[in-house]
This record gives sequence, C-alpha cells and structure tokens, in this order.
Amino acid sequence: MAGQSRKWMILVATIWIQAFTGTNFDFSTYSSDLKSVLGISQVQLNYLAVASDLGKVFGWSSGLALLYFPLWTVLFAAAIMGFVGYGVQWLVITNVISLPYILVFLCCLLAGLSICWFNTVCFVLCIRNFPANRSLALSLTVSFNGVSAALYTLAYNAINPISTQLYLLLNALIPLIVSFAALIPIIRQPPLEPLPPDGVRRDSFMFLLLNILAVLNGVYLLLFGSKTSGVTSARLLFGGSILLLILPLCLPGLVYARNWYLHKVHSSFRLEGSGFILVDVDELEIHKGMVTREASFDGYQLLNDDVVLRTAITPVQKSFIEDNNSRSCCSKLITRNQLGMLGEEHPLFMLLCRSDFWLYYIAYFCGGTIGLVYSNNLGQIAQSLGQSSETTTLVTLYSSFSFFGRLLSATPDYIRAKFYFARTGWLAVALFPTTVALFLLASSGSLSALQAGTALIGLSSGFIFAAAVSITSELFGPNSVGVNHNILITNIPIGSLVYGFLAALVYESHSTAGSKTGSVICMGRDCYFLTFVWWGCLSVIGLASSVVLFLRTRRAYQRFEQDRIASSMLYS
Repeated sequence: MAGQSRKWMILVATIWIQAFTGTNFDFSTYSSDLKSVLGISQVQLNYLAVASDLGKVFGWSSGLALLYFPLWTVLFAAAIMGFVGYGVQWLVITNVISLPYILVFLCCLLAGLSICWFNTVCFVLCIRNFPANRSLALSLTVSFNGVSAALYTLAYNAINPISTQLYLLLNALIPLIVSFAALIPIIRQPPLEPLPPDGVRRDSFMFLLLNILAVLNGVYLLLFGSKTSGVTSARLLFGGSILLLILPLCLPGLVYARNWYLHKVHSSFRLEGSGFILVDVDELEIHKGMVTREASFDGYQLLNDDVVLRTAITPVQKSFIEDNNSRSCCSKLITRNQLGMLGEEHPLFMLLCRSDFWLYYIAYFCGGTIGLVYSNNLGQIAQSLGQSSETTTLVTLYSSFSFFGRLLSATPDYIRAKFYFARTGWLAVALFPTTVALFLLASSGSLSALQAGTALIGLSSGFIFAAAVSITSELFGPNSVGVNHNILITNIPIGSLVYGFLAALVYESHSTAGSKTGSVICMGRDCYFLTFVWWGCLSVIGLASSVVLFLRTRRAYQRFEQDRIASSMLYS
C-alpha cells in the first residue's frame, strides 16, 4: 500500500517538473528587451529562438546519460543547464556583463537542451511507475508543460510587474528549486508491483479525477493568469495556483481510503483501461494474428476472383474499367503503399521510405511548428500592433489554450467506446484552427482578433504536440517510437529557422524606425501581414497532408478497432 501511495507522489512531482520547465514558451515576453540590449536585428533574434528549439536535436543525449547515471543526477544536470543558460542571459539583459552574440546563442541552446532533459526524466518516471497506465500518465504530465508561461506570468506579476528581465531570472531559479522539491519522491521510488485488472481500473479512475483537477488549473490560469490589478492581489492569485498544484498530494490519502469508496461508487462506473496509445502490446499481437489470417484469406479470395473476371469480362466492360482507372489518380494516391495495420515496427530506412511518414512530417511541419514559431514572435507581433502592454496577457492566453489542447488530445480515448475516429483524423481536425487563426490575423489587426487567433493557435498546437507521440507509436511501431519521434521533431528547429527567418525578413523590410541601440523596430499591420498570409497558405498544405494521411490510414485504424472489440468479446 505504501508503494502505491509513493507512486502517486512521484506523479505529482512529475507534474511540478513539467509545469515549471516549459520555459521556452515565455521567450516572447522578454525578446524585445533582449533584442534592444544586444542591438541585434530581427533575423538575429530569430536565430536565438531557433537555438532554443535546436536543443531538441540533441535530446537523445539525455537517454544516453540515463544509461550511465541515476535518474536524479540527470534531473539536476538539466536544472544546472537551465540555471546557467538562463542565468547568463539574465546577467546580459540587466547589463551586469557583456557577451558576444555567439555566446548568447550557446546559452539559448543550453537552455533549450535542459528542457529536453527534464522531459526525458518525466517520461521515464511515468513509464516506470505506471506501466499499465503509462499513456494516461504521460498525457496528463505533458499537458502541464503548456501552463508554464501562465505560471511564470503570475510569479512575475507577484514580484515585479515592471521589468520583463525578471522572466529570465525565474527561468533560471524555479526549475532548480522544483528539482530539489521533487528529489525525495524520485529517490524513494517504489518497487514495480504488477496490478490486477481492478487495480488498473482504479488507477484509470484516479487519472480521470486528476484530469478534472487539471481542467480547473487551466480555467484558473486562463481567468487570472494575467491580472495586474496590484501586487497584493497578484501574490494571492499566484498562491492560489500553487495550491491547485499541491492539491494532487491528497492522492496518497485517497489510495488508503479507496477500498470502501471504490466498492460503493466505482463499481457502478466502468472506465475502460488506458487508451491514449491505442497500440497496446497484447492487443497488438492479437491484431497482428488476425491481420495475417485475413491477408491469407483475402489473397485466396482475390486469386479466385481474378480467375472469374478473366473468363467472364466482356470487351465493353474492359474498356469501361480502363477508362475508370485512368481517372482514379486520387484513389491511387490513397491506396498506393497503404499502411496495412497499426503497430508495425519501422526501422529508420523503412520509415524514411514510407510516404505516410512524409505526409505526417509535412502536417506537423506546417501545423504545430507554425504555432510554436508564432509564440516565439508574439512579443514583436503585439509590439507592431501597438499592444505591447498586452504581451503578458497574450502569452498567458496562448499558454492556457495550449494546455487545454494537450488535455483534449486524450479525449478521443475516453469517448472511443461511443464514437471512434482515427487519431490521424483528429490530427486533421486539430490543424484546422491554425489555418482559421492565421487568416483571421491577416485580415484584422484588432486586439480581439489577436486574442482569438492566439487562443486558436495555442489550442491547435497543444493538441498536436501531445498527440504526436501516440500517432508515431501507432503508425510506425511502439518499440521504435523513441527513435522515430525524435526524427519527426527535427521539423521543429527546421521550421523555427525557416518560418522565423521569413517573418524576420518581412518585419525588417517594413521597418521605419530604429531604437537607441540600433536595432530596427517595425510598427503597423504590414510588419506581419505577409507573414500571416504565407503561414496561412502553408498551414493549408499541412491540413491537406493530414487529410490525405487520414484517408490512407483510416482502414488500418478501423481494422485495429474491430480486432480490439472482437478480442475483448472473445476473452470477456
């Protein structure tokens, strides 16, 4: 029983780590000041944002470190990297020290790398302590990474809502403090104990309660995350957000008290097991066996049908079929080299030869990555529209809706018993708000349009970021997900460079004034109008790719769900 309570303590510690280590999302709050102090151009500022995202390319190093060092040392290595990376930038932006541009670039790279190391620690903790419900644990904890900017805004308002330089100091110190707070639960990890089926269901119910609590967190931060009515009220609001993060600590008590509670309440409420990653190992083996048998039968059936057609077809029918085939380019695009079943392992060479992967890559590149680059440029966008005072509000808005999007990514699994839809279809649905938002931003420069567009982009990108691991696992194999997903997210630094560079060129081409330090400043809708149009057109390409991917993988998802239902009926 004590081991069961300790694993929930670890989950809460993981939530804390994720909630305070999404430090890359508040870049736009201090980017204008950093640009001014360094006296750099918009293009050079974009390279600093790229450096932070470039840390993802070296994320594999955290896995390598775990092979030789205990988990807690990797945690503190991440905290120290963030402390140095953000701490040095704070010293630069406050004019305590002066560094050349290249060293500031390396500090941004180091800070971005620390985020990847924190994420790896959290993933390992969830997988080790919740093997039966690891997908629910991962989806919940990853969601809290989206509220980091809102939490840091509350802390900023509670301490000194005047100098945006404070964000860098908070980015350096808070993850280190949280690492110390999470140290004891991580060191005292319980031994792995296999759970009976009723134990898995009880844990699933606990995760449902935690998701409800997470929604309350998101609503609270959305409503109060950017309030600046006064330092005293800001401190009270920040204390309220910390209290909501502490509330899950009552879970160990619920674990001890669950016997009588679950027998009376949970017995009348049946919740299916974890489904965030649809490719469960046992279900996958049954699915593969069924697919193999079906393939054998289909091959025999097709052979017989071919013989019948050859003997019975008439010349008129033959000409009609040939004419119909000449007009079926779209159907060939959908069916050629189509994915046969979910969960088939794809090594590197096979992955790169699979057209489904490149459709998925383009959809991510032209969807979620655009949302991330938009958040990096949010400070300059607000400034160009004369809304500099609303920057923290916009960052909080993006952060909160990104959090809701991440939580929504698990919704398809909770409702799949009543409404089943391929996850690649949900990906296409999630990309649509980004397209709408970008064309809305291009058509209007009002504050309401800016707020609505930011919320839509945050919701869309949050869903994509959280669902991507599951989609990669389902399409290209659960055992290869680590390597394959790291290949997929190489699009983030590439997109950050390309999209940010495009935005910077448009920005500087319309610049009319310079600051005292020599850095250019652009004011007016023209600063980002063409950028929004180009990003909107590219998001349409991403949306089209996701639709084609859905059409190509729909049969595999349907077959897997049918096999899952058949197997559950067989063994029930």
